[in-house]
Amino acid sequence: MPYPPPSRIPAGTRRRSLLASAAGAALLAGCSGGSQDSGSTGGSPSVAEKARARAARDSAGLVERYDAAIAAFPGLAEHLAPLRAEVVRHTEAFGGVRKTTKKASPTAPPSPSPSASPSASPSASASAPADEKDALTGLADAERTLSDRRTAALLEVPGELARLMASVAAAGAVHAYLLTEGAR
Repeated sequence: MPYPPPSRIPAGTRRRSLLASAAGAALLAGCSGGSQDSGSTGGSPSVAEKARARAARDSAGLVERYDAAIAAFPGLAEHLAPLRAEVVRHTEAFGGVRKTTKKASPTAPPSPSPSASPSASPSASASAPADEKDALTGLADAERTLSDRRTAALLEVPGELARLMASVAAAGAVHAYLLTEGAR
């Protein structure tokens, strides 16, 4: 005769479930609370606006790097076009100006380059890569650096912008991986 199943769930499983539920609830409350708190502090809107403008400038600078690589090595255009299009969408998501995706060298925005010193210096050094592999490696390094910078800035920005920056930082990390794999 088989033993009947226990009448209650073992305590260990229940505790684990409770802890996982509490951690998930705290995570969700932390994410959703950021957008409500952003209006209550005096400095948050300006911090968010500055972070959004910097992110747009950085993405615009990255588009310029893609354009330089495509102009130098037209054979990379097919490989780089989808990644470049995503970076253009990132620029737009942060409120930057729209760049066309049909041409390899659209007009550059006039103000971002001088004010964004971190993205301006890599752009200047990447203007003349030696070969396709160097161009891809330079783009991967730029994507990785920008992704790391955006990840570090997540704690300084309010909820919705933090979620957008996290998403774009993750996309940048994936772009770096794809560019690195494409260089092999």
